[in-house]
Amino acid sequence: MDPIKRAGRLTRVMFNSVLAILWLFIIMMSLVGLGEGKLPVWRFVPALIAAIVFSWLYVRMVNAFVERRDAIRDTVAAGVLAVLGSLIGSGEPMGWGFMLVAWSAVAGIGRSRCVGAALCVGVFLAGTALSWFSLATGQSVMSEVRMGDSGTTLVSFTLVYALWAATLLPANRLWAWIWTMAVEAHEGREAHTRLALAEERLRFARDLHDLVGHQLSAIAVKTQLAVRLADADAGAAKSEMAEVNALTRKALRELREAVRGYRELDLTAELHSIKGVLEAAGVRCEVRLPYRDLPAGVAPVFAYVVREAATNVLKHSTASFCEITLRFTDQEAELLVRNDGVSRQQGADLGSGLTGMGERLAAVGGELTARPTGDGEFSLQAVVSLPIRG
Repeated sequence: MDPIKRAGRLTRVMFNSVLAILWLFIIMMSLVGLGEGKLPVWRFVPALIAAIVFSWLYVRMVNAFVERRDAIRDTVAAGVLAVLGSLIGSGEPMGWGFMLVAWSAVAGIGRSRCVGAALCVGVFLAGTALSWFSLATGQSVMSEVRMGDSGTTLVSFTLVYALWAATLLPANRLWAWIWTMAVEAHEGREAHTRLALAEERLRFARDLHDLVGHQLSAIAVKTQLAVRLADADAGAAKSEMAEVNALTRKALRELREAVRGYRELDLTAELHSIKGVLEAAGVRCEVRLPYRDLPAGVAPVFAYVVREAATNVLKHSTASFCEITLRFTDQEAELLVRNDGVSRQQGADLGSGLTGMGERLAAVGGELTARPTGDGEFSLQAVVSLPIRG
């Protein structure tokens, strides 16, 4: 799974855990209240309905935040249900009154500090007032749990609401800030990658223009001149067309050389380009080269492999590190590319790019191996026997 999707799922789980605490409190208080007769059915049923609808709206609020939307209607409706549920069910902070706390813990996410502080104070005051009202009217379930006299119970309710208001929303805001930073970092990394690829395309276009642009311009000028001279001086026109022919052949030759240069890649240039692209994408790249020049024919073969390996790192990567190592002996040459960001499932399916690369290596007597290493890394190894055949 994509790391940003994993982070989003974990964020949902963290926020929805507050909902799990709410239902734990509701179940406990309902069992005590129904058993002791302090929570009659005519109050229990509407309070339960309010809690169910509130839970549905709560999940929608969490999803809206993760998806970077503002669910203002759901937030208002959930707040109204939280007040009604707390009022009908009884306002204990570890019972139906926790609906107020759960609502503020999500409603304050993404808001300004002033709004968040106002929500905390408002929930504290409302929750405390509802709990006092429940205790004064004999609706409080907690009065049957031997908490002591009414004064002690009032102080306990007040302190618990103060604790919820002071800790739950700030904790959720901190987690929300971490999630927001992760999303922005991911988007920035993608933007760097797109920029690096765009620069590579511009480099190719510039090189192609520099190589054949002059010849094509000269061909156009001399062709126009030959047309004008065709009736007045056939010999001069013929001479101009001969030069056009020579320029055309030269342009074709340089174009073939340019295309061959990109098809038969230059390994050194490719390594520099790949290092720049990977580091622009936020992947630390280390290149380890032998101190001697590679044997004849090895560099073009490995250039294709290292390009495909880097492409896979960019396409499938959660990598933060990539290492490219080249070494050779008199018998064989080896290219090793390691990174720490490809899953086991991705490693099991090499894809068409690496499959084609394996066939290309097999044609020159080489072998390609790509697999997870078992320690959280992915390894791609290309080995060719020396001298290169074909």
